[in-house]
Amino acid sequence: MSTEPSLDLPPAQQARSRLTQQRILEAGTALLEEGGTEALTVAAVAARAGVSVGSVYRRFAGKDRLIAALQLDMIDHFRADTIRRFAPQRTEPTALVASAVAGLTGTYQAHERLMRVFLAAGATDPAVARVGSEAATDACHVFRQFLEPILPMIDAPEPELRLDVVYRLVYGACQNRVLYGELFESDRPLTWRQLTDELVDVACLYLLGRPAQ
Repeated sequence: MSTEPSLDLPPAQQARSRLTQQRILEAGTALLEEGGTEALTVAAVAARAGVSVGSVYRRFAGKDRLIAALQLDMIDHFRADTIRRFAPQRTEPTALVASAVAGLTGTYQAHERLMRVFLAAGATDPAVARVGSEAATDACHVFRQFLEPILPMIDAPEPELRLDVVYRLVYGACQNRVLYGELFESDRPLTWRQLTDELVDVACLYLLGRPAQ
């Protein structure tokens, strides 16, 4: 992702400009994780990044543009992390399903604090919600594409629909866990690992008619 206009600069200046932008994004991410959107001000980001306030404004114009850039940066990292986690140890069908489900839950857990900020912001900010919805739909496409090899093994009139339902189930469970924590809807403790294992079994039973092995 690049939020900075193309500049006709010598290589050393371009490298410094990219480094400055990266420091600003890292500082903004840290502030969001620590205190949410209320903690993120241009002055606070500049101080954390060790740059001038003007440097932040030149690149992002203000807080709203900076938050938008931080959301896109998080989405880029989230997508790359999900794809990396999808890599299966085996090509057996239940192993593929387990890899896809655990890939999603593991990525949500890894990005939990920052994801919580943007989920909460999306409840009141249509622009944040729209970008989040586009990213979620893209993740659904990646999920379904990864599991295409098992489509002939799904005994249902619409196997593609079943893949979509499994994605929605995992997505919804992860979003609820990120927003509200472990004990919001039940007083029974359930760790991320336990949640993942149960979702893997549910997905395997629904898609393949047998639990994970």
